[in-house]
Amino acid sequence: MPRKLATVLLAVAFVSGCGGEPGFTATLTDPVNVDLSWPDDDPNVAGRIVEYTTDPRGEYTILRFVPPRQTTYRHPDLMPETRFYYRIRPFYGAVSDAVTVSGPPAPAASGPAVSLRTPGGSAAPASFRAEPAPEGMVRFSWTDHSTDEDGFLVEIKKSGAAEFVPVEVSDPGTTSAGLASMPGEEGASYRLRAFYYGPASPVLDRTTGKAPA
Repeated sequence: MPRKLATVLLAVAFVSGCGGEPGFTATLTDPVNVDLSWPDDDPNVAGRIVEYTTDPRGEYTILRFVPPRQTTYRHPDLMPETRFYYRIRPFYGAVSDAVTVSGPPAPAASGPAVSLRTPGGSAAPASFRAEPAPEGMVRFSWTDHSTDEDGFLVEIKKSGAAEFVPVEVSDPGTTSAGLASMPGEEGASYRLRAFYYGPASPVLDRTTGKAPA
């Protein structure tokens, strides 16, 4: 599971929970596992956010930022006999050039900061850089070149991987982040996305069964 992403909490208003957008499903595949699925129906999406709560009037927890073509997620090993509420949200945004640790930074910004809704990539983070830090960390820095981001996502592409996947989220207006380097990430490429949220789906709810004997 991505490191920081699983702990971010977002305050939301309650959405009545029995329906769902066409194609978004939540299936209790056994007493303590829920499988979520949704259609790959938006060619412009940068990815999706999978969220859950057990209190529909409280806060949702982000389970995962997933890459754009992923259409399933399993929420495993859940508390028995508990009602879980799920929703998904698309996100969009502009992404920096890819860099490697200690490699040259992405190009510097030119012109004033602009909205992420501006066509093209002019709102992408600029001067993105990845540098080694103590205790096996990688330190990222950048120039914020957008005026209306909901946050920033560090995305990684490991050697031999087919695509970038999100691994770290930072608050809007920030210009640095740190990430613990994990085995298998040597020689990886990184990029940074300034993102904004699309509309949330209606909420689906499922109640887990009794604990397995």
